[in-house]
Amino acid sequence: MQYHRLSKSSRREFLEGAVALALTEPAFMRAGKNQTSRTMPSVLAYVGTYSSPQGPEGTSGHGQGIYLLEMDRATGALRQREVFPSDFNPSWLALDPSRTHLYSANEISNYKGTNSGSVSAYLIDPATGRLTLLNTASSEGASPAHISVHPSGKYVFVANYQGGTVAVLPVRSNGELGVATDVKQDSGAIGSTRATSGPPGSFAISGHDKPHAHMIQADPAGKFVLASDLGLDRIFIWKFDVRTGRLSQVNPASVPLPPGDGPRHFAFHPSGRWLYSLQEEGSTLVTYDYDAANGKLTAKQTISTLPKNFKGTNFTSEVMISADARFLYAANRLHDSIAWFAIGEGGILTFVGEEWTRGDYPRSFNIDPTGNYLYSCNQRADGIAGYRIKRETGALSFVGQYTAVGTPAIIVFLA
Repeated sequence: MQYHRLSKSSRREFLEGAVALALTEPAFMRAGKNQTSRTMPSVLAYVGTYSSPQGPEGTSGHGQGIYLLEMDRATGALRQREVFPSDFNPSWLALDPSRTHLYSANEISNYKGTNSGSVSAYLIDPATGRLTLLNTASSEGASPAHISVHPSGKYVFVANYQGGTVAVLPVRSNGELGVATDVKQDSGAIGSTRATSGPPGSFAISGHDKPHAHMIQADPAGKFVLASDLGLDRIFIWKFDVRTGRLSQVNPASVPLPPGDGPRHFAFHPSGRWLYSLQEEGSTLVTYDYDAANGKLTAKQTISTLPKNFKGTNFTSEVMISADARFLYAANRLHDSIAWFAIGEGGILTFVGEEWTRGDYPRSFNIDPTGNYLYSCNQRADGIAGYRIKRETGALSFVGQYTAVGTPAIIVFLA
């Protein structure tokens, strides 16, 4: 390829022409641009943080509570609009199906003097995104690490990490939370302190001292509820009665993961046909066929979240599927990367690539409602890094933008 250097006179003529073109841009074009920027609706997001001296992994939380951010659709930049103070580690957030209420899991273990955490309910102002606290209820176990809302919007499910319990909290007509309709204590054999599937040289041995409920969520139809327990290396399955808010055991009651691998989070494919389980200490993804008629899981693939020749310690954190269901993303902590996989025939995963998170310890990430951007909550870096998603390949490219938030744990978008 040949490059031609412009003469001084040519460069001067080019610059003069460019300035003249800019000055003579038709008024209707300028007006159209301004009108678009004024009328395009904002994309709002909430960020949950660790906000008390008793933060994660023995560290102090630097957050102030729940942050309200605004996303620029054109650039992906995030701008802080407001902070709703909380000293109780609102480290996990969930929106109800109507997007009128937000619920926070408050990762503490001393709610009202009990050995339990709590869950708070907030009303969302549809015009501004402002939050109004409605009430707070016991999570029925210490240190709740995850919450989700049933597809009906009538119940909130909570997984208590230190308590090793899961609970069902009813949602009242005004969005407030009631007393738990059901509580289940995880039980079984404790898993190995060393991950069966971990990379060579791994010292990822946390969590295998007792039951640790890490995630709970209903299947897409709302008929069954699944919960992962990291300490027991199992995914529990219950049938859910939406009339009574109670969980009943199915057969089999759970599926095992390799000893020590530590199932953390999982994601259902939008089709409802497959489930992907992410193992924290094993740094693996396991693909399951999901039988929606009886809640049965059948494992059929295991794949690493790390580069082929990686050696050392890593803890995975989050797994998510793109809106078009073509790609799956998984986050690695210590390796500090987000890997993406193509979803092929039968739901089988193929590793495609990875991207540096540009900050320590990505606790979770999320994809915005447009499907154009992914945001990594880098817990130990006190910031959120933004990436543009290339739809054709799933690839991530850093947009050159960081948002300062103290010990961010989760970001959810108000679509």
